[in-house]
Amino acid sequence: MSKAKDHDLTVGSPFKLIIAFAVPMILGNLLQQLYNFVDTMIVGHFLGVDALAGVGATGSINFLILGFCMGMCSGFAIPVAQTYGSKDFVTMRKYIANALYLSVGFSILITLIVSLLCRHILVWMRTPDNVIDYSYVYILTIFIGIPVTFLYNILAGVIRAIGDSKTPLIFLIISTIINIILDYLFIAGVHLGVFGAALATVLAQLLSGIMCIILVIKKLDILHISGSEWEVNKYYMQKLCMMGLPMGLQYSITAIGSVILQSSVNMLGSLAVAATTAASKVNMLFLCILDALGASMATYGGQNLGAGRIDRIKKGTLAAVIIGISYSIFALVAVIFVRVPLIKLFVDEPVPEMVDMAALHVIITTGSLTFLVFVNVLRFVIQGVGFSTFAILAGVFEMIARTIAGLVFIPAFDFVGACVASPFAWLLADCFLVPAFFYVMHRLERDIFR
Repeated sequence: MSKAKDHDLTVGSPFKLIIAFAVPMILGNLLQQLYNFVDTMIVGHFLGVDALAGVGATGSINFLILGFCMGMCSGFAIPVAQTYGSKDFVTMRKYIANALYLSVGFSILITLIVSLLCRHILVWMRTPDNVIDYSYVYILTIFIGIPVTFLYNILAGVIRAIGDSKTPLIFLIISTIINIILDYLFIAGVHLGVFGAALATVLAQLLSGIMCIILVIKKLDILHISGSEWEVNKYYMQKLCMMGLPMGLQYSITAIGSVILQSSVNMLGSLAVAATTAASKVNMLFLCILDALGASMATYGGQNLGAGRIDRIKKGTLAAVIIGISYSIFALVAVIFVRVPLIKLFVDEPVPEMVDMAALHVIITTGSLTFLVFVNVLRFVIQGVGFSTFAILAGVFEMIARTIAGLVFIPAFDFVGACVASPFAWLLADCFLVPAFFYVMHRLERDIFR
């Protein structure tokens, strides 16, 4: 294991540290989107528009459930980052042990519940009859793989919490290559349909989790748990749940609005669903960079809180906002030129109306990325310093906005209403997060310096 100072975010230039820490996460997110691109392209080209729409119709419910799981794992990693920042490594390992116990329990419980209910949810969402079977097969397979999602995300979260964002990137590169190979094999080779696409995703993530286990055993001595550190501790579990559940709920509450929005889009027909699916893939190619920037701020905030450096948290937040806004300008310019060619990658014979709808969606979303900069940076900083409940409230604002878009905007403006849903959600969340950030900083300064 490298010395602790090699991954220390509590000393040095915040601007340089954030960029250095975020870049591997950005590359990792881009690789994930590359896989999503290839996965969607293979489904669209080999299985047709209905299969593409069927997979796309599961997007919001996928985000609702897996977002909760990944958010919970991110929350579990916050006490790890805080104790690492304060150099209390014994307590850090106790948190990790109890986080592993919680991950096993939650993964089993969530898998059982959602696997039994997923078809009912798709029906409730008014998934079009011609695509619902595709949707069910795909999302059921993904849900059965939830324990694998927990395995990778809890281990990767812990590794990042101690400042190592590069190694998970290497694992992601390997798993992405395997994922793409399995996609071609399962869909184009042995003709497993959308089940093959979902199975490839689960198996590739399992590989990532196994590689994380090997890394911890072979290289990261600081994470080796022994003796009494393995004991179940009620206090640690309560604190982990206080961090993890709010972060998981934040994703899920946001996703509830997305589910309502998706059900309204489903009523517009399979063409609108396919257009939304293609647009979402293109959007995520540009959004994922800001997601990585935000996620890096949770570790940065947690470590600096552990070190008592509130001044560095403020400086780092400003640096991250500047980085994010600069990127947003670049993304808008880029998407003007590449959105249509990217959209056409997803279907063998592009339908002009679908391409036009998807292109409109992409330009509106990308043109509003500045709103997302503040959402991601402020929300993750607030989470990283332990105020996870505020993240839930931010998620409530996003849920309200997407619900309004689904129930009001889409009936009034058809597909245009769906296009403005995310920008409206980000703007409403900003109205809460900006004052919340200043409140949190004031609270921390008062508590530390009183």
